[in-house]
Amino acid sequence: MFELKVVTHFAAAHQLKMVAKKCENLHGHNWKIEVCVAGEKLNDAGIMMDFGELKQNVSEITKTLDHNFLNELDYFDDNNPPSSENIAVYIANSLKAMLKDPEIRVASVTAWESENACATYLP
Repeated sequence: MFELKVVTHFAAAHQLKMVAKKCENLHGHNWKIEVCVAGEKLNDAGIMMDFGELKQNVSEITKTLDHNFLNELDYFDDNNPPSSENIAVYIANSLKAMLKDPEIRVASVTAWESENACATYLP
């Protein structure tokens, strides 16, 4: 089994209702996103996937989030609030749809909302 990991960042605002009074206020984070993909095989070049392609895919996804009020995006609503957990799910599902090789899967996405708080989604 091989795993590749890329890290990126984006900044955005959100509001979380019915969590804690502090988080119900409009506030923002500089999210750090870690994306890990996994596969069993290497191609003829000796790689599982080109890092450049993975970085480009993740960049396209995070551009949809960067400098936005996440609550206003179609994906997020009252039933699916823009929590760190749901942001990780959004990124994982979006990346899964972009991967060209069916033998490569999204292994995990971690969304850090601060230096000491994160959520990881394991599809």
